[in-house]
Amino acid sequence: MPLDAAGAPRTVRGMTHPNVAARPTQAVVLAGGQGSRLRPYTDDRPKPMVEIPGTGTPIIGHQLSWLAEEGVTDVVVSCGHLAEVLQKWLATAELPLSVTTVVETEPLGRGGGLKYAAAHLPRPDRPWYATNGDIWTRFSLRDMADFHTERDAVATLALARPRIPWGAVRTDGFGHITDFIEAPPSTVEINAGVYVFSPEFRDLLPDRGDHERATFPRLARERKLAGFPLPQGSYWRAIDTVKDLTEAAKELDAGRA
Repeated sequence: MPLDAAGAPRTVRGMTHPNVAARPTQAVVLAGGQGSRLRPYTDDRPKPMVEIPGTGTPIIGHQLSWLAEEGVTDVVVSCGHLAEVLQKWLATAELPLSVTTVVETEPLGRGGGLKYAAAHLPRPDRPWYATNGDIWTRFSLRDMADFHTERDAVATLALARPRIPWGAVRTDGFGHITDFIEAPPSTVEINAGVYVFSPEFRDLLPDRGDHERATFPRLARERKLAGFPLPQGSYWRAIDTVKDLTEAAKELDAGRA
């Protein structure tokens, strides 16, 4: 059977992939962050409402379009900081899928907030995607879902190799510098902020607190946590700072985004 870049079975032309029925059609977008490192852009809007320069569209608009292209029909957006700004935009924008918003009445932490949002998904007995609200990326979620199913995982994290913000130096065995490399890819993988979850994952989340310190380590010990490396050439960027926004604009202009 042919394999994709991540080592999962690939669809053959004219054949239906055996995992197609297990692919999620619903997702949670975590959009409650304050985005303090993106000020002044976030003085009057939440981080997911910051516009990617040159596109005329906020981060969450790009995310929703991508999710729709990947077969998602229903999204729950978890709001927090300046929730009314995001809700107003969602209510007036022409969206390619159905969107429901939820607002935490009190801080629940990342794990508690994810659990609260997931409770509003329309199909609780089906798998679901989740993404942080500051991620701008493009890759095949369908391939990631198939990877998740093939490994019988309860949770799968997308893994990225971000570029190091400094130039690197290459030396020979004698200590002579042989080359300079501008912003090379990292040699280690990081959590890319995009997930596939099986239905039972929600019940494993804490009502309050951080799932990355409790739920994920437990699943890792049980060999139920998988990591999906982003395929080579996939675009990924977390928009955390003003510099990230500037770099995203440069990458878009250069045709890399």
